[in-house]
Amino acid sequence: MQEIPHIPVLYREVAETFQDLGNGIVIDCTMGYGGHSSLILESNQNIKLIAIDQDQTAIDFSSKRLAKFGERVSIRKGRFSSVIKEILSEVNAADIKGILADIGVSSLQLDQKERGFSYESDNLDMRMDKGATLSASNVVNEYSKSELEKILLEYGELRNYKKIADVIVKNRPFVSAKELSETLKPHMPRGKKIHPATLLMQAIRIEVNDELGELKNLLKSIEEAKLPHAKVAIISFHSLEDRIVKKEFAKWSKSCICPPEAFRCTCGNNHQLGKVLTKKPIMAQADELKENVRSRSAKMRLFQMDM
Repeated sequence: MQEIPHIPVLYREVAETFQDLGNGIVIDCTMGYGGHSSLILESNQNIKLIAIDQDQTAIDFSSKRLAKFGERVSIRKGRFSSVIKEILSEVNAADIKGILADIGVSSLQLDQKERGFSYESDNLDMRMDKGATLSASNVVNEYSKSELEKILLEYGELRNYKKIADVIVKNRPFVSAKELSETLKPHMPRGKKIHPATLLMQAIRIEVNDELGELKNLLKSIEEAKLPHAKVAIISFHSLEDRIVKKEFAKWSKSCICPPEAFRCTCGNNHQLGKVLTKKPIMAQADELKENVRSRSAKMRLFQMDM
């Protein structure tokens, strides 16, 4: 019996979003340990699912977990921003009924200290794809002070980013996330809900995995595919990602894309891709928050393609 290591966030809400889809294809861009994929397949007997992940550990696990669905499941390895382009070029756009992306590090990746995602880890890694060349150790120990300042400000939104970068440069090399977080602890913002090193680790992880670039490229690929019926669901875990999704969905819903200063419409006024289904993001309910504390930051936004 396979032990399930990871509770997918917003599991009820994802199941409700992708229910009664009829025939067609759903793309799970971030398969992880197959939680969301299983829910979608179980509630849609005629749906085929294409799942993407860059983590071989996740692929090995989910290949076994999803085996019961047989030929209804296809798993691809790679970064979702590039793999989805391949998928969208191979299938009929009208067959795509749903696209799901759960943007963030999985619970098992956080819990496996050897992966270096946790502030208690004994190494500095943070690569979602173990075969990638750039690691957290490279960022922390090799980036210039100005490069560190940039990611700490843009990806960690840390007000004292210059001081933190200075402390890193003066105390490196660092060999573990634990050592890094302990050294920086006196200089990090303190809150009741998160560990002081959370924003520091977030900034480094985003840089290592190009997470914001991946998200932007994913959204661009979906926009360019001109999907007539797909429901798009993006789950994000911090404000940087959520703002990107909110802004892109708002753009997709506009028919006129002329600049605000234009005296009259010259764009053709026919650029609307569909409609935003969530004015405010969907968040975890109280019982889920008790079961899975990591769901507290999860926000899901929905868009219905209608072309």
